[in-house]
This record gives sequence, structure tokens and C-alpha cells, in this order.
Amino acid sequence: MIDMEYEIKVPVEPPTELKSYFIPIPPEYVEETYRSDDFLVLVGPQHPGSGHMRLIVRVHGDIIREVIPDPGYVHRCVEKVAENRLYIQNIPLVERPSIMDSANLNLGYVRVIEEALDIEVPERARYIRTILAELCRIGTHLYDAAILSVFMGHTTGFMYAFGVRELICEALVRMTGARFTCSFIIPGGVRRNVGSDVLRFIYDMTFEMEKRLKTFEKIFIKNPTVIARLKDVGVLTKEEAIKFGVVGPFLRASGVEYDVRKVEPYEVYDELDWDIPVSDDGDGYSRFLVRVNEISQSINIIRQCVRRIPGGRVISDQICEDGRSIRGHFFDSLANIVLPAGEYTTLTECARGTVVFTIVSDGESNVPYRFRMVTPGWLYLRGFMESLKGERLADLQAIYGSFGYFPPEADR
Repeated sequence: MIDMEYEIKVPVEPPTELKSYFIPIPPEYVEETYRSDDFLVLVGPQHPGSGHMRLIVRVHGDIIREVIPDPGYVHRCVEKVAENRLYIQNIPLVERPSIMDSANLNLGYVRVIEEALDIEVPERARYIRTILAELCRIGTHLYDAAILSVFMGHTTGFMYAFGVRELICEALVRMTGARFTCSFIIPGGVRRNVGSDVLRFIYDMTFEMEKRLKTFEKIFIKNPTVIARLKDVGVLTKEEAIKFGVVGPFLRASGVEYDVRKVEPYEVYDELDWDIPVSDDGDGYSRFLVRVNEISQSINIIRQCVRRIPGGRVISDQICEDGRSIRGHFFDSLANIVLPAGEYTTLTECARGTVVFTIVSDGESNVPYRFRMVTPGWLYLRGFMESLKGERLADLQAIYGSFGYFPPEADR
């Protein structure tokens, strides 16, 4: 049995004010609406097309004039909870906001710890991490495609995208033992080695996935109705995307060629040959197509990783000298991590864009003094709202789906 009795040394924090995150409808907003021919439409938070977020929409006829977002309905206090847990205990916590994209969130958090402790990750572990991150990227894009389908009333597209995603879930099960939220990436490497038989399955699976995506292309991607609903709708120009801080594939769909994996490479991305899909149109269809093309790039990355992956250890000597699995002193060394005093930040390219992790350590406690997690959904929320202005109310759900906005990820 593993001894789980570890003393958590919580740092003493200065008192902070409690702030309300509920956004009431501003009185002047209502007054201005009543003085004009405009009226308010409250979308959500129970609406099936709004996720768990309320949208306060002011319309003139059926034209959207302004949208005030009211997020926070699935806020789970990740940052405050993390400040009262051991560093190793926060791994399952930080990957929950985006269930399918858990590996990228997991990776971003672990990289902060490795940077602070100057831990060198073995080469084989870095390849496994990259494969895991790209599998989750594909799975998230397929999830978003399914939600976009159902938002537009295309239930066949919804079921088909989820069917293709099952291949990803099977690959994750064979690698980690879990369909998602696998907590497989740890400081210094990964929990255990991945066998050649599993890697071979993942390699072969990518060809089967391509075959099924060809069918999905006929069903949904190139469906004339889908194109008509998304083309030239919810346009966000390059200047607007930069101004409002849009990130990830939604920034690239507006013509900005920026990807953290290229700008500040981590793991083995700088050793592989892959491209950044970019579009200049900035409309709903471009935001969808950029992610479709990213799936192809992720498949390419995974195949290269499987072909090139070297042998060797999967956990750093600084964490475990004899390379044993998560038992004995291996767990002891992870549970008793204390970061040097200071502030540490990493940027990681998740499926929906940049995630920022910051840890402030006092140098004495085995829990973070301050923990900060800024997810992509929160960063591009303003740009999402701007793209709705001037569009028809009937197009709101299509634009919503084109951004792949996931309230639990944004609210954290």
C-alpha cells in the first residue's frame, strides 16, 4: 500500500474581497432598449444551444445589435482549490475543464513544474506526450464538430463525428487506461511506458480515421446547407481578432499565423514536419475548416512520432532513479515537490487555443502560493461576442458552434 499521509503546508495568504460573478442586466441597457424598437432575448443558461452560459442579446427585428455574455454557471474554483492541494494532486484537477482536451491542459500544468525545477524529460517520454496531445486535439475538434452539427439541426453529423471520436477514445484507453482525463503526464515524463503494440494500433488507427473522415466530409463538411449556414456569417477580421485577443484556430481562421507549438516549441514539435492551417476569411466556415485541416496535421504529427520514437526511459532520473512505476519513493518524490520561490509561467497550444498556467511559489510550501489558469475559451469570448453583431438571430447558434465555445473550460 502507498502511504498517503502527507502534510499539506498551506501558505498564509492576505485576506481578499469576495466578488460576485453574477452579471445583472444593466438598468440603462434595459432603458435604452425600451426607448427604441429593440428588444431583449435571453438565451440560456438552460437553452440547449447555449451550453451553460447566458447570453443577453439585444435585437432590432431579427438583427443582433449587441450581446452581453454572462458566464460562470459552471465555475468550479479550480484556482482556489489548487492552492490547497499538493502539486501532484492538481494534475487530475486542471485537466477537467476541457474533458476531451485533457492531455494538453495536463501538459501545460506539468511543464510549469518542470521549468521551475529544471527537470529534463527523457526523449521517449516527450514523443509519447506529443502523441497524447495530438490525439486529444483531434478528439476535441471532432467533439466541436459534433456540437456544431447538432446546433444546426444536423443530427446525422452529430452522431457520425462522435462515432469517429470513438477511435481516439480507444487509443487513449490502450495508452493510459482511460478514455479521457487520463492524468498520464506527470513531472519528469509519463506514468509508464507505452508498448510497441499500442503504438502500432495508433498508427493503423489514423488510416481508418482518414477513411471515415472522407465520409464525414460528404455528410457534413461539404454539405451545401452547412456551407450556406456558415459562409460569410459571423465574420471576424484580422484586426478585430487581434484587438479582442482571439486565440488558437479561431485566430488563424482570421488570417493570423500564430501557433505556440511553432513560436515557442515544446516537446518534439520542432523536430517534426507540419504546417499551420490558416484562412483569411474569418467567417464561421473558415473557423470550422481550419480545425478540420488541423486534424490532418495532427494525424501527420502522430505518424511521424510513432515512426521516430526512440527507446529508453519515460521518467526523469531527477524524479525516479531506477525508473520504477508510480510506487514507493517515486510517489514520495512527487508528493513532496516544493518549487523554488518565484513566479513561473508556460504557454501551451490546446485544441481551442492558448492556455496560460502560472504558479507563484513561496519556496517553502508543497502547495502553490498562487495558481492561475487562463483557458482559450475565456480569451476568445470577447471576439466571439463581437462576431455576433449585425448577424441574424437565427444564425446565433451556428456562430456559437463555429467557435467551439465550451463553458466549463472558459469558467474553470
